[in-house]
Amino acid sequence: MTALSLSPKKAGMAALRDYGIVLSCIALFIALCFASDAFFTQTNLLNILDQWSGVGIAACGITLVLIVSGFDLSIGAIFALGGVVAAKLAMSLGVAPGLLAGCVAGLAVGGINGGLVTLGRINPFIATLATGTMVGGVSLAISAGFLVTVDKDGFDVLGRGQLLGLRYSIWMLVASLVITGLILHRSRFGRYIYAVGGNPEAARLSGIRVGLVQGTTYAVAGLTAAVAGVIAASRVSTGQADAGGFNFLFDVYSAVIVGGTSVSGGEGAIWRTAVGVLLLAMIRNGFNLLGISTVYQSILLGAIILAAVSLDVWSRARTTAS
Repeated sequence: MTALSLSPKKAGMAALRDYGIVLSCIALFIALCFASDAFFTQTNLLNILDQWSGVGIAACGITLVLIVSGFDLSIGAIFALGGVVAAKLAMSLGVAPGLLAGCVAGLAVGGINGGLVTLGRINPFIATLATGTMVGGVSLAISAGFLVTVDKDGFDVLGRGQLLGLRYSIWMLVASLVITGLILHRSRFGRYIYAVGGNPEAARLSGIRVGLVQGTTYAVAGLTAAVAGVIAASRVSTGQADAGGFNFLFDVYSAVIVGGTSVSGGEGAIWRTAVGVLLLAMIRNGFNLLGISTVYQSILLGAIILAAVSLDVWSRARTTAS
């Protein structure tokens, strides 16, 4: 149903949900341009994209999971696992096989998550919390509790190298946004994701393999989290078992939820996630440039997330009631 076919009240709520985040992002950008001379510089803007590329890449996968009405608490642990596996195997097998193995490890864990949720019918919170704990233990076992430092030439290229003046991490962020955006909005599988998230029973009766669709989104989320971890490890030439964790998980979900993807499933878009990442990145960067305490950053981010979820719940209730 398009905005033109909605009543004025419903159309207004739809516009608020769709474009309120865009207006907020533009307003913050303008405010920071006036508040700090260092903000609107090429160096600072590219640093923002580079530093938040991992969060943006992982957020693409989590967007799919949330739309299909799922949840994944293991992405922080998968982030660390990808970096540790990449660093460890790069020393023995070579740089390229190591980097690839880190990504495959995340894909495998994501596939296991999907199987537990769909075939095992385990609550996604419990299943991914358990696998996240186990994956964290695996990372510690692989690294023996130490930093896994890589001294081979070429390992840091992915995290520090550039193409046409942009870091490879930024190019990978753009590629992730484009690929997942095309899958979600221009493919049959993307339509299946929305259908399953909106009404899984109706989707099943329509002949959609609901379990396969749900499981695939978890696999993609695992892959994107591991790719982010591999980039982070490449950037510092080190794999860390305690990398990522809650902070990474918080940033990823904050970006997706603030961007407007519904926690109830069935609604969301990759472009919304991209805007959500930019908004959070500018908030963090702006607070740092202005010398504002990180305590207030946490308070503001928590308030923004609460407002975004409240808006989603309120607009759904108003739409249903009217």
